[in-house]
Amino acid sequence: MKTWFYRLLIELTNHKFTSQLLKNFAESKWSKVLIPSYAKIYHINQTEMQHDIHSYDNLHEFFTRKLKPGARQFINDRNIITSPVDGVLEDSGIIEADKRITVKGKQYSIKEMIGDDDRIKKYIGGKFLILYLSPSHYHRIHSPIDGEVITQYALGTKSYPVNRYGLKYGKSPLSKNYRVITELKTGSSHLLFVKVGAMFINSIECIAKHHNWRKGEEVAYFSFGSTVVLLFEKDSFEIHEYIQVPFDIKVGEPLGQINH
Repeated sequence: MKTWFYRLLIELTNHKFTSQLLKNFAESKWSKVLIPSYAKIYHINQTEMQHDIHSYDNLHEFFTRKLKPGARQFINDRNIITSPVDGVLEDSGIIEADKRITVKGKQYSIKEMIGDDDRIKKYIGGKFLILYLSPSHYHRIHSPIDGEVITQYALGTKSYPVNRYGLKYGKSPLSKNYRVITELKTGSSHLLFVKVGAMFINSIECIAKHHNWRKGEEVAYFSFGSTVVLLFEKDSFEIHEYIQVPFDIKVGEPLGQINH
C-alpha cells in the first residue's frame, strides 16, 4: 500500500489541481509521519545526510535535503565537466541537423525545448546528455563547470513523468514540461544546462542569483521528480569512453572533457 502511495505521490502524471493538493500535503506537518517509510522504500543513504531523519518537519524538506560537507568531491580540472546531480545518465548522442535529439528511441525538438531558434544554431552537431533523478536521489543541483551565466529563463507549465517510461511513452516531457534553461560560457565554449521538472508545476527552485558560477556550487534544487539535459556545441565536448548508458553517477563525478 505504501509503495503504491509513493508511486502516486512522486511519479504519477498530474493536472494542476491534483498536483497542488499533493504539493500542499508534502509541505504539511502531516506528511512527517511518512518520512521513515519513504527512506526505507527508496533506500535513502542516511549516513550522508546533513541532518538526522527525525529533524525534518515534512516530506518536502526531506526530499530536498542537503548533504554533509564533503559528502561529494569535485574535480578541480577546469577542462572536466562534472555531473551537476546525483542520478542516472539515461542517454547521450548527437544534436541532429533538424534540431532534434533522439532519447529512448523518441525524437525531441531542441527548438521547442529551448524556445529560441537562433540560440540553438551553434549546438547543431554537438553532444547531448540526459540525467534522470529518481525519488531516491539527492535533488540539489550543482554547477558542472566554472562559467558565466549568459542567460537564464523558464518555459512550460504542466509537468509529466521523466523516468525512462515517461521519456519513451510520455508527451514529450523534455520539451514540454516546466523547465529552467541556463546558458553558460566557459572559455570560448558554450553549453545549455536544462533543468526539467516533473509532477509539480514550477518544481525548480533557483538559488544562485549571481552570474559567475563555480564548479560544484549549489545553484538550484528540484522540489519533486526531475531530469537534467546538457547540450554542448559541436566539437566542444567528449564524453569519457568508459561511460556506457545507463550509467549511475553522483554530483562532482566526471562526465567528460570540454574544449575551451
